[in-house]
Amino acid sequence: MTRAAVPGLPSRYPIGAMLPALYADDDFAQRFTAGLDTVLAPVLSTLDNLPAYFDPALAPADFLPWLSSWVGAGIDPAWPEERRRAAVARAVELHRRRGTRRGLTEHLRLCFGVEAEIVDGGGVTWSSEADSALPPAPTGELLVRVRPPAGHTVDETRVLAVVRASCPAHLTCRVEILPGAPADEPGSPT
Repeated sequence: MTRAAVPGLPSRYPIGAMLPALYADDDFAQRFTAGLDTVLAPVLSTLDNLPAYFDPALAPADFLPWLSSWVGAGIDPAWPEERRRAAVARAVELHRRRGTRRGLTEHLRLCFGVEAEIVDGGGVTWSSEADSALPPAPTGELLVRVRPPAGHTVDETRVLAVVRASCPAHLTCRVEILPGAPADEPGSPT
């Protein structure tokens, strides 16, 4: 899609109709302003529809990378258009959850359509009782086990890149790709 000259696009605000009465019957003035109408019609159409450009569900497909850069969505051009639109729409929500187990799980589900199990290094606990046991010593590793949908594969290096982008700097990251659920298993996507 392009927002350049669109053949036959009428102007909602023809300039010739806004000229003073002196020029209403002037053939040259009417032809000249009609040429300007042809040039300005796509611009005015874009401005009339400007709110749609900021809605990921309605924006033109070629506008999505620019919209993505505004919210830091980091979309992959190889993704299907629906996934790119969803990533832009959920970017702010995912940034709010960045660095959490839930945030990483949802980010992996959005990017690759996978289910993820995250095992972090520990080192944190809470209790409502005094003198509770201390947490185990942290392992310094973040392990992410990924299970793709039945019949699908996932590129481990791409998953690792997404995990590393969300992993705290003091932890090492490791990714394990588990076999997908069998196609006839209840709850598996079809």
